[in-house]
Amino acid sequence: MRIRIQRLAAALLLTAGIGASAQAQEAGTLRIAMTAADVPTTNGAPNNGYEGLRWLGYPIFESLVLWDLSRSDALAGVRPGLAESWEQDAADPTKWRFKLRAGVTFHDGTPWNADAAIWGLDRFYRQDAPNYDPQGSAFTRPRTAGFASYRKIDDMTIEISSERPLSYFPYVVPYILFSSPRAFEAAGRDWARVGNAPAGTGPFRITRFVPRQSVELTRNDNYWDTARRPRLNRVVLLPVPDANTRIAALRSGQVDWIEAPPPDALAPLRSAGFNVVTNSYPHVWPWILAAGKPDSPTADVRVRQALNYCLDRDGLVSMLSGIAEPAVGFYNASNPLFGSPQNRYRLDAARGRALLAEAGYNAQRPLRIKVGISSSGSGQMQPLPMNEAIQQNLRENCGVQVNFEVVEWTVLLGTLRAEPTAPGWLGADASNVSLVSSDPFQMARWFLSANSSPRGSNAGHWRDEAFDTAMAEVERARTPEEAAPAIRRAHERLVDGAPWLYIVHDTNPRAMSRRVHGFVSAQSWFQDLVTVEVR
Repeated sequence: MRIRIQRLAAALLLTAGIGASAQAQEAGTLRIAMTAADVPTTNGAPNNGYEGLRWLGYPIFESLVLWDLSRSDALAGVRPGLAESWEQDAADPTKWRFKLRAGVTFHDGTPWNADAAIWGLDRFYRQDAPNYDPQGSAFTRPRTAGFASYRKIDDMTIEISSERPLSYFPYVVPYILFSSPRAFEAAGRDWARVGNAPAGTGPFRITRFVPRQSVELTRNDNYWDTARRPRLNRVVLLPVPDANTRIAALRSGQVDWIEAPPPDALAPLRSAGFNVVTNSYPHVWPWILAAGKPDSPTADVRVRQALNYCLDRDGLVSMLSGIAEPAVGFYNASNPLFGSPQNRYRLDAARGRALLAEAGYNAQRPLRIKVGISSSGSGQMQPLPMNEAIQQNLRENCGVQVNFEVVEWTVLLGTLRAEPTAPGWLGADASNVSLVSSDPFQMARWFLSANSSPRGSNAGHWRDEAFDTAMAEVERARTPEEAAPAIRRAHERLVDGAPWLYIVHDTNPRAMSRRVHGFVSAQSWFQDLVTVEVR
């Protein structure tokens, strides 16, 4: 099967016209091999998780608020985007006013203003709107939990309201991307057809799209931020899900940049003269446990804690050649917001077996669980060998029997949008979906009981009153300093309540030709191509 996948991916590279050697490749063109099995959707609501947003989202389409990806030495924050400023209403903290940026146009010449903004919000949030997009809404709504309503104030001002006061609301807004109303009309009001000729406001334009093969981006010479017009002429994005095929493509000069090279390839790639870039970023690679599924063993907190004590994280990091960090909570243990939980997870098989015994499991009646996993995907690292190692680890340390349901990445992402009792959860007790761990909004998104799927992304339906109470304090806070004590208490509950099996944090490896210059490895799931050059 692997050989077949490699041959298919290689054929796609040739079909896409990416068979030229690096020496023959024109300067100013960057060719990237993604981990995605297919080209993410190109209509301004990309699928394929955050890899879709990384390459077919932010470079082309923008939001009111953008990520600041300019630094490698600090966690990415936010900066003004299609809104030049915003403020929280002093009298009603659920209301936020956004002053829109003047002088911006979409790639097709459509002006950016409050009418375009309201139209763009209708796409995701108003089901009776002519431009409502059910698929795009399914991606956007869970990422923007707490979003309530919106209205036009004047031609260049809009107001957005949240369901309750949300101190972190500016971190919610970047997940709402805006596309041109004119492009929708030109496509016959069909969002699927919009993907053939989309128009955003970003520094790159989509100029060629070959379904299942490739997408080409071209520099937007009229980009509104003149200081951030790209140095590249063209970017070619290719779906290459097999890691060995990505490596072969890089070595042969068919691509300039590959995502997620496997650990055993890093030293040989460096020796061969390629640049290997890593950096910490807000990533956690867990098993999301079906804590709210009544007939699942993982509904028992003792089972969830036991799994966290039965795992040898250090051994897994060693297997990964050090390109990961052990995860013992949602945040990294070195984060000052980690708190002081009662449980400090490490390999302690005796404690794990004791907890399992309390829950009624032993050698005669071993714990048996089913886990949904993927063979590749955005942020998934090396899911097959990693999960096989965990399977062996749990069996040897605590007698836990693990079976896998291996599915395509976009199918596994469906577990984030389904109730754990629904077919979309694959009949599993856990789902291995890598997730972002950057800020309090993400804590609320993944764990708040009010955000349980399908309404939000608390996919395991974990419910904890103490966590919800602490997060309510976080949401009402007006400053980070005011929020910090409550964040620490909330995180302590995430450790002790163990809604996930915390496994590792990735360090975001990618490899590239020495012809690639100017890349800043941001501490983010998203990266900035504006500063990149190919010489």
